[in-house]
Amino acid sequence: MNKKRMWFSIISTIIFIGLLVLMIVLWSKSDVTRISESELAAVVDGGEGEGKDKVIKYNDKNVKKMSVLAKTGTNSVQIQGEMILEGDQRVRYVSEWSLTGFNSFTYYTDPTTNQPMNRWVVNLGKRLQGGFNSVDRNFVPFWQQALVQTLPWVLIIGVTIWFMMKMTKMSGGMAGGSPFSMGKNKARQIQSTVKFSDVAGINEEKEELVELVDYLKNPQKYSAMGARAPKGVLMEGPPGTGKTLLAKAVAGEAGVPFFSISGSEFEEMFVGVGASRIREMFSAAKKSAPCIIFIDEIDAVGRKRTVSLGSGANEQTLNQLLVEMDGFGTNTGVIVMAATNRVDVLDPALLRPGRFDRQIQISLPDINEREAILKLHARNKAISVEIDFRRIAQRTPGFSGAQLENVLNEAAILCVRKGLKIISVEIIDEAIDRVVGGPAKESRKYSVMDKQIVSYHEAGHALIGVKLEAASMVQKVTIIPRGQAGGYTIMTPKEETMFHSKENLYATITGYLGGRASEELMFGKTKITTGAHDDLEKATNIARHMVTEYGMSPLGLVQFESPKDEYNGGVKRYSEDIAAKIDSEVRKILDDCYVTAKAIISENKELLDLIAESLRILETITAEQIEYINNNHQLPKEVIEEKQRNERNREKEANGEILEIKPKERKKVDDSKKADKKDDEKETPKDKKE
Repeated sequence: MNKKRMWFSIISTIIFIGLLVLMIVLWSKSDVTRISESELAAVVDGGEGEGKDKVIKYNDKNVKKMSVLAKTGTNSVQIQGEMILEGDQRVRYVSEWSLTGFNSFTYYTDPTTNQPMNRWVVNLGKRLQGGFNSVDRNFVPFWQQALVQTLPWVLIIGVTIWFMMKMTKMSGGMAGGSPFSMGKNKARQIQSTVKFSDVAGINEEKEELVELVDYLKNPQKYSAMGARAPKGVLMEGPPGTGKTLLAKAVAGEAGVPFFSISGSEFEEMFVGVGASRIREMFSAAKKSAPCIIFIDEIDAVGRKRTVSLGSGANEQTLNQLLVEMDGFGTNTGVIVMAATNRVDVLDPALLRPGRFDRQIQISLPDINEREAILKLHARNKAISVEIDFRRIAQRTPGFSGAQLENVLNEAAILCVRKGLKIISVEIIDEAIDRVVGGPAKESRKYSVMDKQIVSYHEAGHALIGVKLEAASMVQKVTIIPRGQAGGYTIMTPKEETMFHSKENLYATITGYLGGRASEELMFGKTKITTGAHDDLEKATNIARHMVTEYGMSPLGLVQFESPKDEYNGGVKRYSEDIAAKIDSEVRKILDDCYVTAKAIISENKELLDLIAESLRILETITAEQIEYINNNHQLPKEVIEEKQRNERNREKEANGEILEIKPKERKKVDDSKKADKKDDEKETPKDKKE
């Protein structure tokens, strides 16, 4: 806050407090006590003593001073005044007297009207003796009456304006944060510093936008060929895939003004505000051309127009946007870029050529793109040379660019927490687990039975992935509890393809049901647990999609549901009879896959036992260890060593030599023993030589 603003605030506060105090004083003086004729006469004529010693009383209190003022009317006289009582208490009074009420007083009459004159007050004052102020004609001045009537309204209006000004400053000032700036443009003009080199994994999409940058830099080259630049570019894709980052890169590479706004910022509670802001935004952009307008989450303002009530404000805003993008006016040099992950809800008029000429689909990165993204975000981090980003990309299927960046950021935070200087493979694995399932629940301890159930459940998933040809390949299996999950298995397709065959979908469902099948075969039908809750949900969804969307059931090629239905409130396009048949086919697919899962696990029970035992000992095993168990039908070397170490520790504990050591503390103990051994070597070199 600068000095001028500070002094303005101080002076405004002082004036406000002064006006408030003055209003309170005037309001306190404006209190009027109505006194009847007899009461006033008793005050004037009453009292004890005579002459200057006469004591006048009001409400049992002595009257020290009394003022009177008369206003004559047609049939009555109004007497106003003020009494000052003991203790300086002030009583302002008013009394209505009829014409006959003056019989007890001596007064003058107007010869022409025969009405009492104001001069009778002088005689009344004489009756009050010398100790009283007889006449005070300026008892309530005009300026006081005016202030009493107008000051409250002035204060109310002033406080309201002051509050709005403060709210305007708090909400962004120039951005139009007050009701008086309701229709002003809220787009923020920024100078982007992001370059295309800061974007990885979406090379084809970048090439589409390189032409846009070239046009902004060299528009005459395109004009000479009779070509025009795209008026609008719409980027559509799942969250976190880099839509906003691409827009910033275009602005940074072109070096042109970049106006950024969210779709929800156009609308307010008043109709017409959104359209006004659209006009203001394009007007400002034309003055700064060539430039880019970027509208994030455009689905908030560009939804399909409907006939439903209450959509008038949204339609006005959308209509104004349509006109500005391609109406009678020209927007030379103004390119509109927009991003959304729900292109299906946008109005068709917004998507036609001439408005959004290009629609760029940005999908989740494949394995090669994930590797490039990981390398990009690892540039400013201390990464171990042993890390193979290809292996990390294999362990992160379905991750978006934002999630991959979060993985490396979590790994760096873990290194700081543990006091490490280099990010290792183990740290990155832990970061992946934290992004997928949250932090490990170290306080949640398994009982012996629970650990057996979880190990066999996860081993069932892994076994299906190994033995079923069309199933996904297992990358990692863990039984460390995270979030609400007791453990999980990371599986990736053997080949990342654009399409999924019926065989692949059946294999995927079988893999999800492998955990429940393993529990049933190992512990019996009555011992199955709720651990398969998430598996059953995913398997059921795939089976339902196969029947209702993909035409992969005896019900034929009819598509009963569409992916768009979830945005349209779930439009029902089949009868109750068909609904029963859909449920029956979904159940049949799940039952067939479950039979397959139980058959595979029964045939490979020895392999299941080895995987489950490895999980109970190491708690986390990788694809290499699972592959070793599958090829050699024996426990991996790491599992055997850990098993032997556990047995030695149990023997020592039974003999009272050591206390119980937790698995996570074992490495620290071993390291400390090595350090002690080195110290002994340094301290007693002669003994070692001997």
